[in-house]
Amino acid sequence: MGAGLGAMAAAGLSACSGQATAGGKTSLIVAIVSNPQMTDAISLMDDFRSKHPGIDVRFVSLPENEARAKITASVATEGGEFDVVMISNYETPMWAENGWITDLSPYMEQTEGYDAKDFIPTIREALTHRGGQYSVPFYGESSFVVYREDLFEKAGLSMPEQPTWEQIRGFAQKLHAPEKGFSGICLRGLAGWGEVMAPLDTVINTYGGRWFDEDWNATLDSPEVHEAVAGYVDLVRSYGQPGAATSGYGDCITRFSQGNAAMWYDATAMVSSIEDPSSSKVTGKTNYALAPVKETDSAGWLYTWALAIPETSRKKQAAWDFIAWMTNKEYLKLVGNSIGWERLPPGSRTSTYEIPEYAAIAKDYATPTLKAMGNATQDKSMVHPVPYTGLQFVGIPEFQDLGTRVAQQISASIAGSQSVEEALRQSQDFAATVARTYQKKG
Repeated sequence: MGAGLGAMAAAGLSACSGQATAGGKTSLIVAIVSNPQMTDAISLMDDFRSKHPGIDVRFVSLPENEARAKITASVATEGGEFDVVMISNYETPMWAENGWITDLSPYMEQTEGYDAKDFIPTIREALTHRGGQYSVPFYGESSFVVYREDLFEKAGLSMPEQPTWEQIRGFAQKLHAPEKGFSGICLRGLAGWGEVMAPLDTVINTYGGRWFDEDWNATLDSPEVHEAVAGYVDLVRSYGQPGAATSGYGDCITRFSQGNAAMWYDATAMVSSIEDPSSSKVTGKTNYALAPVKETDSAGWLYTWALAIPETSRKKQAAWDFIAWMTNKEYLKLVGNSIGWERLPPGSRTSTYEIPEYAAIAKDYATPTLKAMGNATQDKSMVHPVPYTGLQFVGIPEFQDLGTRVAQQISASIAGSQSVEEALRQSQDFAATVARTYQKKG
């Protein structure tokens, strides 16, 4: 996000910490991740103000890694800075168990026309705890491959509905043209458990690897994990984008949408940017395939950016009014009519894919998106059982730190500053330290 929004939000923190502004309005501080869909929501705030003139909303918008750290620190310490926070299906069950966030079920039930049953089942269930709904999805995602169909046809290549990683490597090798500034594939390499580890964990899963076995023994030194990580690192180093060790989701959006890569494996939410003709040079030239596999029937992750209310907020009804505006069916129509149907936040509501204007645009990616989300379970995407929840994360509080430290090791391997063996040796030590806590509990 630009400095203007960040400055406004920062100024609002001290000025609006009470129940109301000087003008008598209820003031909300909303902490969000600065992804394209969230930027769109900010641009549509005049609609919210017209419906709720007594509520003044200020945003704190930060990149994912920074936002996650700031929100976690505030909520965990009951700092009370925020009235609405953007979190995911990683935080929601744990924070609900800790009593840090509010059960939104009563608010949902009392909001006419909200239709909570319309949320995609796997996404809705990932945000529940003991029958309560503790956050609601703004958009949901799994992961799949976008590829340049025009270039595949020109090269005589055919992308399967669900490719293997071996096939993806072959395609990348044939289409890689670094002398033209063109990469065979774009993959995340930026350190962060929500960055490089998101796609890499799905590779580890389908190769038969896991972070811990059922007895909480760390297994990052297993042959399966080594094969998966070595394959990913070699693929991006051989046929990926320049500077891959500093490439995250945002960088890959730019590279692919500007026509600088043949394939990109990442979040299904990418379609909002890839298919936007106002900013993408490849609209109409792409197609989509399911997440690559090796030993499993399916692969991919399940993730949602969702909105929650910290228990410390003294303005819960106003906070819910904002959440309801940003996550209801009418908001989707507002985005479509005001910005463009290709910009709809995908993967949260089933009815999104029934909107005629969106269905026409989404004909190439609606089916793989819904299929990917429906298949995003451990039973279908992992070889061995595990004692934790999550596909691209381990559902324990320590994973934010553990995942980040492991990601730093992997990113260093992608940068070429250490071997995969060295990265996994250090990562195994990190994981083993965490494992001892759970072995003692067991």
